[in-house]
Amino acid sequence: MKILKAILAGFAGAAALNILHETVRRFDPDAPRVDLLGEEAVTRTMNSLNLQAPTGNNLYAVTLVGDILSNGIYYSAIGMAGKKNIYLKGAVAGLTAGLGAIKLPDKMGLDDEPVTKTDKTKVLTVAWYLIGGLVTAAVFNSFKKA
Repeated sequence: MKILKAILAGFAGAAALNILHETVRRFDPDAPRVDLLGEEAVTRTMNSLNLQAPTGNNLYAVTLVGDILSNGIYYSAIGMAGKKNIYLKGAVAGLTAGLGAIKLPDKMGLDDEPVTKTDKTKVLTVAWYLIGGLVTAAVFNSFKKA
């Protein structure tokens, strides 16, 4: 049962993260554009496998699904680590993911500009992942009380 609760909480955190990304990017030109980073990663990966990468709305959809799945699995580890210090675990996981999101793309040969364009963009990138980790912790915590 703990595994199911951890997975549900992880996907709640991933949903919160994506809702933030998708909403704020429509109103703020300095908002992180993780969608663009993900689209580049999907396209490069598929091309390296000699597969035709999707384009347009299909590329966006594949990227969004991949983002929710990968972040949901990542955030699920917060609940798998047990109940003790759940908010600290959520914060550490979120901060780690956020810092990775701004530091790793360049090292992976991807264009990091969508998440490093301005100092504000960098701060928001880390903040969104932190919020995702904290939402995961809150949802997992609410399950243990129910």
